[in-house]
Amino acid sequence: MRPFDLVAFDGDDTLWHNERNYRGGRERFHTILREAGFDVDQERLDEVVDRTEVHNIQFFGYGVSGFTLSLIEAAVLLTGGDIGGRAIDQIVALAKGMLATDIELFPAVKSTVASLSRRYPLMLITKGDLLHQRSKLARSGLEQYFRYVEVVSHKTPEVYDVILKRQRVKPGRFLMIGNSLRSDILPVVALGARAVYIPASLTWSHEHAEPTAAAGRHYFERKSIRQLERFIEGLGANGQRKAGSARRTSGAGRSGTAGAVRKAARASKPGTRR
Repeated sequence: MRPFDLVAFDGDDTLWHNERNYRGGRERFHTILREAGFDVDQERLDEVVDRTEVHNIQFFGYGVSGFTLSLIEAAVLLTGGDIGGRAIDQIVALAKGMLATDIELFPAVKSTVASLSRRYPLMLITKGDLLHQRSKLARSGLEQYFRYVEVVSHKTPEVYDVILKRQRVKPGRFLMIGNSLRSDILPVVALGARAVYIPASLTWSHEHAEPTAAAGRHYFERKSIRQLERFIEGLGANGQRKAGSARRTSGAGRSGTAGAVRKAARASKPGTRR
């Protein structure tokens, strides 16, 4: 008997690169301001963009559109309202370029997803702009392997609960795979489902979350997606790893300690829009 009735993946920075696109967008934004005659300190720019973008999630949600509107607002703030139409036009062009960026899968993603699709119904659960997320899936070459696609505004226990009820899947028979503790792992664990955390090398600090010890006992951490298929097959129907047990994370991120993740998040520019 297979251990799960439904296996779901996050898209951005789980299946394909995404964060670096936003990093590049932010660097281009800094160049636009500099060329417009505004020599803004990088630390100041990052602080204003970070604050503006997080504040605007409640209005614009996640994705390139919200990111772009936040850049325009940040440009007004950083220049005292003196930003010109030409610079605004360049920010809009920046956004169009981000939307058209080629999709690059992580190693072993296509073979792993294709193989799992022959044994499990697969679902993509991602948040962001509907049109952009569907476009990325279509251009990724993975669309044929996903039976269901959910593009949501937020990833909360309530949102996952609605999805599972619509599919008539019990939480104990559901597995979620993603790179964000905040969005992909902890909300699923809260429902009583299982999750596999695959940390990304680049992650927006907004996506970091500190799991409780109890939550940490209900999800697993793997270094890369190429380890996933064999690992899933080793999970029993109750979601527990058979003998030979998995290494569970206790809140550790890519460097292995929660403290290191927080330091990395503070040192890095934000970016993962999922």
